[in-house]
This record gives sequence, C-alpha cells and structure tokens, in this order.
Amino acid sequence: MSDLGFIGLRIMGSPMADHLLKAGRKVSLCTRSEIPKSLLDTE
Repeated sequence: MSDLGFIGLRIMGSPMADHLLKAGRKVSLCTRSEIPKSLLDTE
C-alpha cells in the first residue's frame, strides 16, 4: 500500500481521514486549522 496525503480536515475531510487511519493506512495530514485530536490519537 502507498502512503496518502490528506489536505483539508473540516466537515468532510476529518471523517474521511479518520476512516483511512482506522483502516490501517499511513496518512499525512495538512490543514489551515488545528488537526482534530481524534485523528492524532488513532492507532
């Protein structure tokens, strides 16, 4: 599997990135605001 990058973590982006992280993918996150703690705690 390849690594993924995700730009924009607002209403749609945060849940989409969360699903990828929970599926075991390695995801780089980028947003203008603070990255939600729920995404940082996913392992």
